Amino acid sequence: MKILKYILSLYLAIAFTSCQDFEELSQDPNRPVSAPASLVFNGILNAMYDSPWSLEHRWNQYWSCNYNYYGTNEYSWQNASLNYFNLKNVLKMEEEALKSTGKVVNPYSALGKFFRAYFFVDMTQQVGDLPLNEALDINNLRPKYNTQKEIYQKSLQWLEEANTDLKTLIAANDQSLLGDIYLGNNLLSWRKVVNTYKLRVLISLSKKENDADLGIKAKFAQILSNPNEYPIMGGPSDNLEYKYNTTVNFYPKNPGNIGFDSQRYNMCATYLNGLTALNDPRAFAVATPAQAKLNAGVQPTDFAAFVGAPAAEGLDDMTFKAGNGEYSFINQKRYYSTFLGPEPGIQIGYAEMCFNLAEGINRGWATGDAEAYYNNGIRASMLLYGIFDGANIAITNKEQATLTTVSTNVSTYLAQTAVKYQGNNANGLNQILNQKYFALFQHSGLESFYNWRRTGVPTFATGVGTGTPGNAIPKRWKYPNNEKINNTTNYNEALQRQFGNTDDNLMDDLWINKN
Repeated sequence: MKILKYILSLYLAIAFTSCQDFEELSQDPNRPVSAPASLVFNGILNAMYDSPWSLEHRWNQYWSCNYNYYGTNEYSWQNASLNYFNLKNVLKMEEEALKSTGKVVNPYSALGKFFRAYFFVDMTQQVGDLPLNEALDINNLRPKYNTQKEIYQKSLQWLEEANTDLKTLIAANDQSLLGDIYLGNNLLSWRKVVNTYKLRVLISLSKKENDADLGIKAKFAQILSNPNEYPIMGGPSDNLEYKYNTTVNFYPKNPGNIGFDSQRYNMCATYLNGLTALNDPRAFAVATPAQAKLNAGVQPTDFAAFVGAPAAEGLDDMTFKAGNGEYSFINQKRYYSTFLGPEPGIQIGYAEMCFNLAEGINRGWATGDAEAYYNNGIRASMLLYGIFDGANIAITNKEQATLTTVSTNVSTYLAQTAVKYQGNNANGLNQILNQKYFALFQHSGLESFYNWRRTGVPTFATGVGTGTPGNAIPKRWKYPNNEKINNTTNYNEALQRQFGNTDDNLMDDLWINKN
C-alpha cells in the first residue's frame, strides 16, 4: 500500500511539473533577474566607500606600520583594481529605474551619470587609457581603449548632464529616490556633490589647463560664478560621508581590535611633522606624544613631543625606535574607544572643496577670494576634531589616559606668518596644497597621493622603506593581467600610445601628469 501511494505521488508530481513553463522552472529564486533600482543604488553607494586606516593611507604617508607581520610601508602595489563590475551595476540600476518609472530622466539615471564619471576617473587615475566606449558591451570581449583625455572629456560631460538632470528633477519635486545611505535621498544635496566633485576633477587636470578641448579654466570659472546653475557645498553638513554605527558597520579602529593593533601603528613624519612645524593643534587630536620625549622632560603640550616616523625608513630601524618610544602613535583614545568612531568617512568634502577653489583662483582660473576659501578650509578641517576658538583638547597617552588639556585658538593659528595666506603666487599655492593634505587625513582614499603626484606637495619621503627599485615611488598601477592575456592587441596599442613601449611600467607618467 505504501508503495502504491508513493507511485501515485510521484505520478502526480511529474504531471504537475510537466504543466509548468520550463523558463519558470529554470529560475533560481535566490538570484532574481530583476531588483529594485534602490537596492542596486544602495550597493553602488557602498562600493564608493574608501576606508580610513587602510593601506592607501600608508601610501598617502599619513601613518606607518612598524611590525612587518601585518604589513610594511612599501609601495608594493602592482595591478590596478578596476571598477567595471560597479559600472555594470550602474547600468542595471538605470535599467530598473527606467522599467519602473517609464521616465528617461529619473533620480537614478541622473546619479548614474555621476557614478560613471566617478568610477572612470578613479580607474584612469590608476592606469591611464581604458576601454570606455566599448567597455560595457557584453558581446565585445576585446574592447578598444579610449585615451585618458577622452575619458576626462566624457566624464566632465556626464557631470554636466547629471547637474542638469538633477535640476530638472528638483524643479518637478521628484521624491522617488530611495536607498540613500549618504544624503537621505536629497537631490539638492546630491547636486552639490556632483558640482563639488567636478571641481576636484578640474583641479586634477591642472597640467592641462591650456588644453582647448577640455576648457578647464572656463568650466571652473563657470561653477564659481554661477551658484544657481552650479550649487556646491556650503559647509561640512553637505559632506558626502559614510556613517558608521555600533551594530554592523563599525569604525575600522575600535575596542574590538585595540590590543596589539594599537602598538604596531605610529604616525608618519610627512603628516605629523608637517603639523608640528606649524604649531597645528590637530597634532594633539590625532596622535600621542612620543614617550621618549616625555621621559626626557618635554611637556605633552609642546609640539616637540610629537614625532612621526619617516615613511621611507627601514622597517628594522622603525621597529626599534618605535619600541623605544621615539615615535608618536595614533591616538588610541580617539580612534579605539568606541565602535562608532570619532568621525564619519568623508568621500567628498567641503574642506577639500575650499582648497580646490582656492587653488583655482590662485592659478588665475577665476576671480575670487582665495584667502577666504583657504581659511574656511582650515577651519572646517579643524572642526572635525572639535578644534575651534576656545576649545579644549585632551592630550592622551597610549593607555588612553589624559595627560593634560590644551586650549586652542584657530584664529591665532591662522595669523601665524607661516600659515597666513601669502597671496596668489607660488608660496600661496604651496600653502593651499599643504593644508589640503592635512585636511584629507584618513579621508577620500588616494586623493592625497594623486595630489602629491600632480604637484609634488608635500614632499613625500623616499628611501629603503619604499621598497621599490631606486627607492622611487610608483607613478601608476599596472593593468590587470587578464587584459594582457585576453585583450592583447588593444592592451599593447594603449601602452605604446601612452609610454612608447609595452612594458606596463609602474614608473611611467600618465598623460594627466605630463606638462
